[in-house]
Amino acid sequence: MAGGGYVAQGRALNYEGGLTPFVIGSCMVASMGGLLFGYDFGISGGVNSMQQFLQKFFPTEFKAMNEVTVYENEYCKFDSQLLTLYISSLYLAALVACFFASMVTRKFGRKASMCSGGLAFLVGSILNGIAPSVEVLIIGRLLLGVGVGFANQSVPVYLSEMAPANIRGALNMGFQMAITIGILVAGLINFGTSKIQGGWGWRLSLALAAIPAIMMTTGSLFLPDTPNSVLERGDDKIEKAKATLIKIRGTKNIDRELHDIFEASEAAKKVEHQWRNIIKPKYRPQLVLCIAIPFFQQLTGINVIMFYASVLFKTLGFGDEACFMSAVITGIVNVLATLVSVVTVDKFGRRALLLEGGIQMFVSQIAVGALIAWKFGFNGEGNLSKSDANALLFLICAYVAAFAWSWGPLGWLVPSEICPLEIRSAGQAINVSVNMLFTIFISQAFLALLCYMKFGLFFFFAGFVFIMTIFIQFFLPETKNVPIEKMNRVWKAHWFWGKYMPDDSVIGGSNNDQV
Repeated sequence: MAGGGYVAQGRALNYEGGLTPFVIGSCMVASMGGLLFGYDFGISGGVNSMQQFLQKFFPTEFKAMNEVTVYENEYCKFDSQLLTLYISSLYLAALVACFFASMVTRKFGRKASMCSGGLAFLVGSILNGIAPSVEVLIIGRLLLGVGVGFANQSVPVYLSEMAPANIRGALNMGFQMAITIGILVAGLINFGTSKIQGGWGWRLSLALAAIPAIMMTTGSLFLPDTPNSVLERGDDKIEKAKATLIKIRGTKNIDRELHDIFEASEAAKKVEHQWRNIIKPKYRPQLVLCIAIPFFQQLTGINVIMFYASVLFKTLGFGDEACFMSAVITGIVNVLATLVSVVTVDKFGRRALLLEGGIQMFVSQIAVGALIAWKFGFNGEGNLSKSDANALLFLICAYVAAFAWSWGPLGWLVPSEICPLEIRSAGQAINVSVNMLFTIFISQAFLALLCYMKFGLFFFFAGFVFIMTIFIQFFLPETKNVPIEKMNRVWKAHWFWGKYMPDDSVIGGSNNDQV
């Protein structure tokens, strides 16, 4: 199969120990970082549809939206660059913060980075809840972005390093599961607070972001740092790393795994400038994937579908209550489909889920675009019958489900597991920054694109889904069950990437492990 380079996992299967309650607990606590991103993601889209919020902070946009007549172009109903700029400010802050987070993660550990992110998010949520002016609101949102940047940079790496190789996919997906749960909970809260009389429901929605922030901050204080991170910060800490590894694997027979981690950490210490190193030819596969995967993940269009779900459904003719409920339904589908990926990722592998998800997303988006074109045409005048609305909701749910068991969790898992220790922090920072950069672009441009491209916007996203599915087929090797310390063997065995990998880049083990 093209692109399906495979490396035997004999060495990985010789590691002693396995899944322990301590690992499960640690990964569950660390995954709370996903709640930060998910909750804000779900809350913001709904709050931006609440009239009291818009009336207080964006009165011009509120007035324009309420002046829309039944004859106006439905595609352009909510086009507001100021409102989308406010939304995008979080992702801009996260983009900048992830570079600082990469230094904190490497110098002070994954745990320190998670705690810092939780604190920033906590302060931001308080400011948003009490905001008397749009200036305070934006400052709070920027702090939320700092929290998201630190959490998204450190949590996937922490999960990948803590998990045994044979179930690394399932445990790492706890991060995406937390994101989807955060989105769902936010949708339910918005559904409730939108009914509160007196115009303060939006404050409650925004302030409740403090709860996942407190969970993340306090929980991270009790987490151990990963053995990889401990050794990366000094040879004198080998006993501490050994004690941690014994605790998380549940056995004292950890010499083989400790040796591999130590060998990787020694290679990492020789690299003084990881940002200079990551552009070297031998790291070309990791660099390309750390850029391409988040780029493609955003060009699926998922963020605008989930973030603007309430606005999108309202734009297409759903009533106020129906649009909030539809967003809740897509949130439930998101959580359930992510559970599917947790169960299947280490059985069927990363490639199978990405390829199937890509095909399903492509078909769903073509169908959504065709339905909207049929009902609204080019002039944006039309309406949806109840059966049409149900069909649209079904197609969007099919699309969300496909994303949730493929590009959603794997967009975070794959970049966090493919980089060797010496460039892991830089690789994850690139992954997060590219993700946030294109989130900014898509979030800022979505309503304008919907206005000008009309139903063609969904065909636009479908085209990128087609391209990225072809990319996965040819350029992503299978990484299931491969210890992250041995990941270079995967690239060396690949039909295309192998030519960039020098022989000395494959450390530890014997060449007999390669097939």
